[in-house]
Amino acid sequence: MPRVKGGYVTRQRRNKTLKLAKGYFGSKHAIYRTAHEQVLHSWKYAYRDRRNLKREMRKLWIARINAAVRVYDLSYSKFMHGLKLANVNVNRKMLSEMAIHDPEGFKSLTEVAKNALA
Repeated sequence: MPRVKGGYVTRQRRNKTLKLAKGYFGSKHAIYRTAHEQVLHSWKYAYRDRRNLKREMRKLWIARINAAVRVYDLSYSKFMHGLKLANVNVNRKMLSEMAIHDPEGFKSLTEVAKNALA
C-alpha cells in the first residue's frame, strides 16, 4: 500500500474548520476533531434557528399589537378580523411598528376596525 502524506489540502481543510471554530470554549477551538464536531452542530443550530427566529418575531409582533389594541377596548383577534372586513392589508410587522412609532395612525386603524365590526 502506498504511503499517503497528509499535505497541503488536508492542512487547508483543517485550518478552515479551526478558523470557523474561533471563539469556542475549551478544546472546541483548538483540537480539530472536537472543533469539527462543534462546527457541524453550529451549522445545524443556525439552520434551525433561522426558521425559529421567524416564529419568535411573529409572536412578538402579535403581543405588541395586542397590548396596543387593548388600550382602545379591542382584543387582538377582533382587531385583526375588523381589519380583514375593512379590506385593510397591513402585515403584523408594520402594525407592530405603527403601534410603537405612530400611535395616531394606529388609533385610526383601530377606528377603522371598530367601524367594520359594527
